[in-house]
Amino acid sequence: MAQLPAGHVPLIKSLLQWLRPAPQPIDDTLWQSACARAAWLHGLDAQRRDRLRTLSARFLHEKTITPLGGLVLQPADAVLLAALCCLPLLELGEAGLRGWSQLIVYPDAFRVQRSHMDAAGVLHEWDDELIGESWDSGPLILSWADVQADLQAPDEGYCVAVHEMAHKIDALDGAMDGTPPLPRAWQRTWAQDFQQAYDAFCAQVDAGEELLIDPYAAEAPEEFFAVASEYHFTAPDLLAQALPSVAAHLRRFYGEPPVLSAQ
Repeated sequence: MAQLPAGHVPLIKSLLQWLRPAPQPIDDTLWQSACARAAWLHGLDAQRRDRLRTLSARFLHEKTITPLGGLVLQPADAVLLAALCCLPLLELGEAGLRGWSQLIVYPDAFRVQRSHMDAAGVLHEWDDELIGESWDSGPLILSWADVQADLQAPDEGYCVAVHEMAHKIDALDGAMDGTPPLPRAWQRTWAQDFQQAYDAFCAQVDAGEELLIDPYAAEAPEEFFAVASEYHFTAPDLLAQALPSVAAHLRRFYGEPPVLSAQ
């Protein structure tokens, strides 16, 4: 079969998108329920809320939502979870859904076994209790109880769904390092500004200073990005006060944060 000239690549891409099955639109009642339950959704302007609805429909079409531990999720709960996971994708779009296929939801915090081989060859094993996790090329995992707790305090800096989705976005370029896929020039300034802010933040944590941002952000550059992403959507003014250069990059990357009436 003859190969099409390079100029036809956009045409092929458009054809493949046309052949891709369209997701089922989200029912009006279910969408209105999700917006009523989450201040972050209600706080978006109408245009961005419509964009989020389209992304959420694609999420529900492509991802399997699996409740475990006896948890029962209603259709309205699935729509809510999809919308929360898609909040960080308002500017990035459907590309942010690549590379994984399942959302696992536990009723509460869950335990995972960790292991580490130290320099002396000794294997250390321990259990971690988590409220969320994002596996490379694997599922995204959330605690339903903590999702609910976040919804009850929408302006306090926490949204576990956004946190774990930030990790998924971070991994899109093949490296979990706190820098998502960006144009080259922006990537350079992002990496420089985030590194400077991260180093200064870690120094504050080590010095025992009082912090405006959750000190968990000092765990690693990728956690710094994920925690800052939570604050962008839930406490943007606090983020701008604590980490102005980081806040500026996240506004450019994620778009304007929701306007919360509680703020």
